[in-house]
Amino acid sequence: MFDDEPRLKDLINKIEEFNLYIVRKYLEIGVDMMLYPEDLGAQKGPLLSPFHFNKYIKPTYKRLMRLSRDKGVIVHMHSDGDLRDIIDDTINCGVEIINLQDLVNGIDWIASELAGRVCVDLDIDRQCIVNRGTAKQIEELIREEVTKIGKKEGGLMMTYGLYPGIPLKKVETLMNVMEKYAFYYN
Repeated sequence: MFDDEPRLKDLINKIEEFNLYIVRKYLEIGVDMMLYPEDLGAQKGPLLSPFHFNKYIKPTYKRLMRLSRDKGVIVHMHSDGDLRDIIDDTINCGVEIINLQDLVNGIDWIASELAGRVCVDLDIDRQCIVNRGTAKQIEELIREEVTKIGKKEGGLMMTYGLYPGIPLKKVETLMNVMEKYAFYYN
């Protein structure tokens, strides 16, 4: 992208054609929600500049997501990493639910920039607090996320990906705390 490689446009078009085929097949089946999985972010910032995202990726996303939106299908996008610099452009492609990492993007930032604007499918930390924290720290994390990002009207989902090496006792604590706060606004 940085070099504006002439063959890149052709490659992107081929990938888009392949993905359009898949999206159309799912739409023919009659899905209610279309998931667009990506990993656009690193620990600090996106993997590509906002300029390159807008030039090379956003047009394809818009076309792929428009197919779903035109059929009334919910558009859900997952991405690991820090999305803050490209989140507006991503949402403008048609994203209605964004699955992003909590601590990498910042709970306060997510609350101020996304809560009430799109549905946040929050990817619960598995790098620090759940992995190495105390039961109290795990509960404080979930309470903070629910109270800052959640709203009585809805708009917050929570996801936890269990990966190798996470102590099962920590996962048990997390599941109990998530269950405790599941109906916080009821």
